[in-house]
Amino acid sequence: MTPMKEDYLKIIFELGGVKKKVSNKDISLGLGIAAGSVTEMITKLADEGLVSHEPYAGISLTPDGVKLAAELVRKHRLWETFLVDKLGYNVADVHPEAEVLEHQTSDRLAAALDTFLDHPTNCPHGGVIPSATGNYSDVSHRLLADGQDGEEVMIERFLDNHELLVYLHDLGLKLHDRVTIIKHEPFEGPVVVRKAGSDQDIMVSFKASHNIFINETK
Repeated sequence: MTPMKEDYLKIIFELGGVKKKVSNKDISLGLGIAAGSVTEMITKLADEGLVSHEPYAGISLTPDGVKLAAELVRKHRLWETFLVDKLGYNVADVHPEAEVLEHQTSDRLAAALDTFLDHPTNCPHGGVIPSATGNYSDVSHRLLADGQDGEEVMIERFLDNHELLVYLHDLGLKLHDRVTIIKHEPFEGPVVVRKAGSDQDIMVSFKASHNIFINETK
């Protein structure tokens, strides 16, 4: 299993590919790669029995794909939590370190790390952390890009991407912020949002809006 294949399994997991079909376009935007490359890799993963691909319908993880993706996500996000909470890393900087560490982490070490961290359920950028048995709490898979104009939503989590996290920090958007979606600019333009209590519009790029997950405000 190559690191690139693992990245595909993790992004499909994050986009909701356990319970629904996800599109090539969303995978492409999530990984920041060309759509043609996505098609080629999905074919390889389907041949290995890790994903199911229905043309024009979308992509989902098979049971074997779910098991492997949950294990990879669990180890990666436990290390991210450790690096931020115990070593003081900036959230935007932990991904490459966690990528290296997850591949050297046995199930026993992951269990010890989980216990040491007091069994966290979410990583620093809001991603769910599966248990050792692959269970995890339900999360929203709605993207900011799919929100409706005029809707008030809460930012639930971000995809794990250094450039994205730096970009959102510069915009002043954080986890659990409540925002109103003002409008979607046409022709793959930005999504305009406004934070609760503010009168300033924030322009979130088309790509970033496909890397931000939202939930209904409570």
